[in-house]
Amino acid sequence: MKNIAVLGLGKVGTLAAELLHASGFTVTGIDLVAPKGDMPFTVKSIDLGDASGIAQEFAAQDAVLSCLPYHLNARLAEVAHQAGIHYFDLTEDVPTTNRIIELSKTAKGLMAPQCGLAPGFIGIVGASLIEEFDDCRSCKMRVGALPQHPTGLMGYSFNWSPEGVVNEYLNDCEVIEEGARKMVSAMEWFEDVYIDGMKLEAFTTSGGLGTMCDTYAGRVANMDYKTMRYPGHGKMMNFFFHELLMRERRKEAGEILVNAKPPVNDDIVYVHAAAEGTINGQMRRNEFVRGYRPIDVAGKQRTAIAWTTAGSVVAIIEMVRDGTLPNQGFLKQEDIPLDAFLATTTGSLYAG
Repeated sequence: MKNIAVLGLGKVGTLAAELLHASGFTVTGIDLVAPKGDMPFTVKSIDLGDASGIAQEFAAQDAVLSCLPYHLNARLAEVAHQAGIHYFDLTEDVPTTNRIIELSKTAKGLMAPQCGLAPGFIGIVGASLIEEFDDCRSCKMRVGALPQHPTGLMGYSFNWSPEGVVNEYLNDCEVIEEGARKMVSAMEWFEDVYIDGMKLEAFTTSGGLGTMCDTYAGRVANMDYKTMRYPGHGKMMNFFFHELLMRERRKEAGEILVNAKPPVNDDIVYVHAAAEGTINGQMRRNEFVRGYRPIDVAGKQRTAIAWTTAGSVVAIIEMVRDGTLPNQGFLKQEDIPLDAFLATTTGSLYAG
């Protein structure tokens, strides 16, 4: 794997392309409108709705990474499947992932969705904790991408795709509870979480577990994923989506929210994973808790959400190229060894 196309050159896509270039890949960045400024990789302006144009471009690539909104990914995965190349994306959307799983059954290359932060890195961490136990009774995974200096009742800034956030807040969530796989509503199951004395609230959101419920059914009795926010956020979002019925107007809801709470540069990504079970007959609780802040990457200051998301997928692509991971079929995030992930050039950013 040498030639890779990166689709969507926003903050995450551009950083992913730069990191891939720095890792030795020949990168082609593709967007409808090419970004301004000098890039260390080739940039092309292509209408991603033009199936024939995309197919022609994919024919010249060994792999493709989609950093586009989730609703575009199923079609792009189909084109990559037809071209026989590797496919990677950051989607949290469950129907999209299910379609890619079907494609993977006849794929010549590797089909690897869900390679971002959640799903993605959090699943790698959660799986590593589960494997530390002889018998694991629960694994709880939480991620929060937040402004460091929140304002207003919402206490939030939309540093991530508003389409993705709305999708996560409204779609049902898969969990394992007392050994039973089930679907529960988003923005429910509220709990308090403390990180370095900072009180946060956590509630269910869709897609964060990826394929983990399927993998660990019958092995782990309790498993769920929740998003962390500053206290009060969930109540405000429930009011917005359900009492004001904005759940029926998803596109407009995203536009209203990002207009009210635009992105900030000083953000923080909290990762909190905890597993409980027995080791040598003794009950234990093991945790992985980190707070990731903006850092300099590839010569520029990057927001925490940008580098943690782009860094996760690039580390995985490095592992596929280097033979640490399979190069065909479907890749589950929980099958990626955490130690090997952190040992990659890009994955080492998470070790701090």
